Amino acid sequence: MKRLLIPLLALLAAGPPAGICADELLRVTAVRLWPSAEATRVVIEVSGEFEFHAERAHNPERIFFDVRHSRPHIEGRRYYSETVGDKLLKKIRVAEPQAGVTRVVLDLQSNADYTATKLLNPDRLVVELRPKDTAPQQAQPSPPALVSDSTPAPAQAVVTPSLATAPAPDIAAPARISDAAPVESSRAAKLPSDGSGSLTRALGLKIRRVVIDPGHGGHDEGCSGPTGLLEKDLVLDVALRLGKLIESRMGSEVIFTRTDDTFIPLERRTEIANEKKADLFLSIHANSSPYPRIAGVESYYLNLTGSKDALEVATRENASSDKSVFELRDLIQKIALQDKVEESKTFAADIQSALFPFAVHYIPGIKNRGVKKAPFVVLIGASMPSVLAEIGFLTNPREEALLKKPEHRQKLAEALYRGVFRYTQSLSHVEVAQAADRAKN
Repeated sequence: MKRLLIPLLALLAAGPPAGICADELLRVTAVRLWPSAEATRVVIEVSGEFEFHAERAHNPERIFFDVRHSRPHIEGRRYYSETVGDKLLKKIRVAEPQAGVTRVVLDLQSNADYTATKLLNPDRLVVELRPKDTAPQQAQPSPPALVSDSTPAPAQAVVTPSLATAPAPDIAAPARISDAAPVESSRAAKLPSDGSGSLTRALGLKIRRVVIDPGHGGHDEGCSGPTGLLEKDLVLDVALRLGKLIESRMGSEVIFTRTDDTFIPLERRTEIANEKKADLFLSIHANSSPYPRIAGVESYYLNLTGSKDALEVATRENASSDKSVFELRDLIQKIALQDKVEESKTFAADIQSALFPFAVHYIPGIKNRGVKKAPFVVLIGASMPSVLAEIGFLTNPREEALLKKPEHRQKLAEALYRGVFRYTQSLSHVEVAQAADRAKN
């Protein structure tokens, strides 16, 4: 043990590679694990765009990935080790075998095949392990990707298994790995017991990709609260938190329409969802009212309405649209003839049923503002079930004060996640297994 410890301490004390300042080094910030029945996925998160080298070693079987110009920084530590006990993976180890190079070693249970895919925004390396000679199924979703319209589609560098036999170092300092989350790769639609239901359920269609749309952005600030909290900033933060929950807990691919303070035209947002072949579209907004006492949450799906209140909300949210009067007939046809109204209504109901108990916990006595329909431009043209969620009234001083707190935003994101998850489960033949149950199999 002493022989191993001395070189490790010397290594940790070493500086960055020649010509590179310590501040310029990237950080390997997390290693996350998702086991499933067919494969085991390991995601290595890096603080910026990176280069890596992969090699395989035998006796014992292991694969290692060197992330260049980086150092480990997992929960503040420069080393990391965790026993996994998965059917394909024994252990994960992370250290810095030479200054400025982070090495992630996957100790295998057997001679598994693997692929390694580099994804952007956020930057990460997705490693998928499969039993040897088992080809990936075409029905499996792509690894989680978070992109915005302002960035190009994620560049993917796929590394096939190498036959190199360079030895991986022993790295044996314990650290905690992130909790394993179950991955349910394809969720099949399920008909109601009475045989009725939408074409989505009748055809057994699947949900693999979710687009999250933080409302407003850039010069379009949305509404604001009494102390200056801007809708565009609030909804971006909540959306990013929600995306992490969906990615880590459901293993679904998540795409953002924006990930920073960028203006995205309303019409472009659903175009992004269609281009990415998304299965769900959720637009997140905050509400306002001339009456400061009004508070609460409400969820909308796209349809025509005669409700004055719903039309007022739609008018406010549609303010940045550049559609002309000439296009009115075309817009009405797109709304009236869409074939996903019922699924969008169900999706909105699941979101609202998760949001309202959360809201009433913090503001007792508020009424359930419910599920509503309105002609939102941001939802027009979406080829998938789509919902606009109003997560609170910024014009209510009490609600604004809550929405300024990071811990409240996190709980709000978790409530939204429960709504998304409830909807996906209503389409699924198979309940998502808990990690503990998978470990028993």
